[in-house]
Amino acid sequence: MSQVISRVTKNAREVIFLSLSEFKGRRLIDIRVHVPGDQEGEWVPTRKGISLALGLYPAFKEALGELEEALLTQGLLDKEDLEPQE
Repeated sequence: MSQVISRVTKNAREVIFLSLSEFKGRRLIDIRVHVPGDQEGEWVPTRKGISLALGLYPAFKEALGELEEALLTQGLLDKEDLEPQE
């Protein structure tokens, strides 16, 4: 079972899928690179990615916030970059 929550285009041939999945009875957050499959519109997961136990989500979210702050502080990202895209 896998439920795709969101997708982020990495480049012309790769898309990062953010999904909720299950493995051996455990629910996971899966962040994985997918590439085009043999059929039109099909995406196939690669080994590139990570799976996190649901219990790690709060720490992961906090770490992303720390990364965002570092990017802003170092001038690698502007506040405008954080506004939702239309």
